[in-house]
Amino acid sequence: MTDGLETDVEGAGEIAERRDALADRVRAHAGEIARELAVLQGGDYGQETFDTASGRWTLKYDAGDVQYLRFDPKSGPETYVVSSKHPPEPDALETAMADYGAFVVAYNEYVRSFDGLFEAVPDDFPEIESTAKLVAERDRIVDRIRTVGDAMAGQLHRYDGEYGTYATTVSGTRWELKWDGDVASYLRVGGSDGTYLLSQYGPPTAPDLRRFADDVPAFVAAFNDYVDDLEADLEAITFEVG
Repeated sequence: MTDGLETDVEGAGEIAERRDALADRVRAHAGEIARELAVLQGGDYGQETFDTASGRWTLKYDAGDVQYLRFDPKSGPETYVVSSKHPPEPDALETAMADYGAFVVAYNEYVRSFDGLFEAVPDDFPEIESTAKLVAERDRIVDRIRTVGDAMAGQLHRYDGEYGTYATTVSGTRWELKWDGDVASYLRVGGSDGTYLLSQYGPPTAPDLRRFADDVPAFVAAFNDYVDDLEADLEAITFEVG
């Protein structure tokens, strides 16, 4: 009877080397499929599943490289043929590789299924209408509003200080002009979530401008009334010395 201490231990290094070499070849080959899928699907990351007679293969990719290639046989546990964690067991890899060719065939059939997809799609499109005239008219009106807004800002600056806001109601809607020095920072209609007829970020859309442009004269008239009231108040002040 022996205690086994004198029995030679079989080395697993050669098997592991063959396993790792095969896994590297699969990663490189599946990497080509990953890059093709990324090009086809128009994204840097995603996944696709392919069915074979023996099971199901799922390839997940990111930035055109394989994240994992998983084989889920119809019987038995799933195997990560390619993964970022650890290589598969040799027996599991052998089982998966017996079906790898069928996986590649399934992928090729998937790609070929798109043949002729765009044959009926026209490549002759209608002429594009220019927005130049509309934009020029919008900018002309905005420039006029800007001139009026800056004139108001100058008056408000002179009377109420370096910066501030003037607000009034026109046709049931709040209009607010903010000034900074002699310049109108913004003219906003409709409260904090409203439409900016003047701002530092850009002009309003043409529909928004058309919606409120007719009320600009009423806003100016309200401002003039405000100034008239201020002048009346100032005239009522008397000052006598001693």
